[in-house]
Amino acid sequence: MKDRRTFLKTLAAVAAAGSQVDRLQAQQRPAAAPPTSVTGIRKSCLINQLPRELPYAERFAMAKAAGFEAIEMQTVTATEQAAEIKEASQKTGLRIHSVMNSAHWREPMSSADPAVVNRSVQGMETSLKNAALWGADAVLLVPGVVDAANPYKDVWTRSQRAIRERLLPMAKDLKVVIAVEEVWNKFLLSPIEFARYVDEFDSPFIKAYFDVGNVVLFAFPQDWIRTLGPRIVKIHLKDFNFDRPNGRFSWKPIGEGDIDWVEVRRALNDIGYRGYVTTEVNAGDAAYLKDVAGRVDRFLAGEKPVKS
Repeated sequence: MKDRRTFLKTLAAVAAAGSQVDRLQAQQRPAAAPPTSVTGIRKSCLINQLPRELPYAERFAMAKAAGFEAIEMQTVTATEQAAEIKEASQKTGLRIHSVMNSAHWREPMSSADPAVVNRSVQGMETSLKNAALWGADAVLLVPGVVDAANPYKDVWTRSQRAIRERLLPMAKDLKVVIAVEEVWNKFLLSPIEFARYVDEFDSPFIKAYFDVGNVVLFAFPQDWIRTLGPRIVKIHLKDFNFDRPNGRFSWKPIGEGDIDWVEVRRALNDIGYRGYVTTEVNAGDAAYLKDVAGRVDRFLAGEKPVKS
């Protein structure tokens, strides 16, 4: 009996030690990212990644079959075309979550020419109406362009004035967010400026559309994400490579450039992001689209997008 009691005590001690080791190892292991349905982050693609020659219903079905959960559309002015797009979304069950405004580059809202601003505002009004028709909750806007004729300060004040006075009332009525994006327009060159620009509107209908790839030339996307925090309402995904010694750069498939995707995923988790991530990459066939969707899945799972 004594030997049996000794044996049982020893066995219990070993089990307890093993349990402690297991707990320690579990604490040291990085937690696996929960599935999309749990995190609330959903993957989307741009409409121009799909074959233009196909009807919209077939394009939407192709995106859904590849694994995407939503589409980002571009501005559409034709009523019949807009109706066809709405029907395609309803038929396939693939949501249109955002609209990329089309007029802001050729006719910037920050222009000193009132006629140009008028056309820019009209383009955004069309985009906002598209969003309301299709059930999207945001419209992407490049707010202005800094160039030799339009200084930084003027672009800031003009674009804010046009948005505040001419677009925000419609956005509020339609309950569609104006999502300002940082691009290569020599404007909003740091996350601190970007945050201030959004905050000065003091409106829930002005948010940030953050593009992961657009800042890699001079910054780290994870830093911008943590600084912008809850201001971010939408995210674009693409990769970028900067060959500094030779002064060359190029856009890359997701996971094949300079971006630390694991750290970007951690940053999204840190700010509690629960929105859509939209791939902004080249168009391709069904196999290509499935590969892109798979890379996004691995990114959302906290892994490198490309398997080693």
